[in-house]
Amino acid sequence: MTRNATNADDIRDMADEVSRLIAARFGGARRGERPPLSVMLRRRGGALPRRLRKKAWTLAQADQLSAQPKVARQLDLPGLSRAHQALITHLQPLGELSRWQGRAIGFAASVVLGLLVLAAATVWILLQRGYL
Repeated sequence: MTRNATNADDIRDMADEVSRLIAARFGGARRGERPPLSVMLRRRGGALPRRLRKKAWTLAQADQLSAQPKVARQLDLPGLSRAHQALITHLQPLGELSRWQGRAIGFAASVVLGLLVLAAATVWILLQRGYL
């Protein structure tokens, strides 16, 4: 889904969408709070790869500049659209369900590892005492 910016309102929508995705994936926003992209980047921007962090800051600065109509007409709309697309493709693949499944799999793996270590320790103790 490639989205091309045609005016300042599109830039604002793109920045809000990226901010929402950062909050959903990395946290950093209270329930019901919708902070601007610049605030989300200060809070959780370090979780993004460096090349995407630069693009996100560019989009955040364009979002702030888009409030001024004369400056908004001078912004690089195709470049901002490419930055938005790169950020969206990085942030979208993992949805809420996938993250929940990842946490559940991680928890199950740690429980299985614990049981495996416990079984190995039990067998070792039984061998040391001569029961096996």
